[in-house]
Amino acid sequence: MIPVSRPLAQYSAHRKEIRAAVLRVLESGRYILGDEVHQFEGEFAGFSGCKHCIGVANGTEALMLALMGCGVGSGDEVITVSHTAVGTVAAIELAGGVPVFVDIDPQTRCMDARLIEDKISSRTKAVLPVHIYGQPAPMEQICDVARRYKLLVIEDCAQACGAEIRGGRVGTFGEAAAVSFYPTKNMGAIGDGGAVLTSNPEIARRVQWLREYGWEERHVSKIPGINSRLDELQAAILRVKLPFLGHDNARRRMIAQKYTEVIQGTAILPPAEVPETLHAMHLYVVECADRISLREFLQTRGIATAVHYPFAVHQQAAYKERIRGSESLPETEALYDRILTLPLYPELSRGDVQRICSALKTWCEQH
Repeated sequence: MIPVSRPLAQYSAHRKEIRAAVLRVLESGRYILGDEVHQFEGEFAGFSGCKHCIGVANGTEALMLALMGCGVGSGDEVITVSHTAVGTVAAIELAGGVPVFVDIDPQTRCMDARLIEDKISSRTKAVLPVHIYGQPAPMEQICDVARRYKLLVIEDCAQACGAEIRGGRVGTFGEAAAVSFYPTKNMGAIGDGGAVLTSNPEIARRVQWLREYGWEERHVSKIPGINSRLDELQAAILRVKLPFLGHDNARRRMIAQKYTEVIQGTAILPPAEVPETLHAMHLYVVECADRISLREFLQTRGIATAVHYPFAVHQQAAYKERIRGSESLPETEALYDRILTLPLYPELSRGDVQRICSALKTWCEQH
């Protein structure tokens, strides 16, 4: 069976270097916030185009700390989307904020910037766009609305390491951004991890305090904080992988293009090619009215699929009927009956790519 993602393949591709990095950490005797984390933070900031990177325990806490670092707190409304992983909304509430939903643009599947203004209230503090699946959200339009209403912009880049808008990396458009290093991500750890990106030194300093009990100096808390630290082992592993991220993303896009060439103009709708953006292709998500048939057919051909996600956030029991904006998300709700994720990772062999393309072509010819 060809899986949707395969983190083991990335480890295998860099086995020697990863083992050496792990051994280096083990023999250093320093396992928390040491040189590996420090070096990785500098390297990843450079890659991302931001001045500061703060390594933390996971992507959800990265987003929570980014919000807190920007000053979002109790009762502050944060405008975001329901078409996202639950972690986006969980992070807003963990920071003390109140999520408010706007609908998506069906082409990008990201936040529709035209709808933000209607949801702004006297309590609105920030806008949180999600670069879903690796497709950049329309940051110029979003930031324009935010500037007019003096709102903060915090980007959810969990799925979009390396994605670009007009040559500028996502994560550089707002006050701060959050990244996830979950193992299946384009930039995946062997375990959990995350980071906050910002070019604002005050936000960076506050997030550094917040990730470790609010310490300004060791054992002295300046502000209330939490324990959310990227560990040395994961930082060392991520340092091995970072130089290959650009190449791996390009390989993802090449495979995605092969899929698109097969299904273009058929009953399967490929991801849109949005002008002036560079998709990170974390996930290749198609739309199909006969999703069940397509999924069952691919299963018989030894090809796994997934649904990202089975339900929008506002449709889930924990959030249903309690978040403002949930009643007006027609594009989001229409999408959830149609989406299907195909296998996509840079280590997919040429033979597996051909096998997937052949299966897609056969199904399309029958429908």
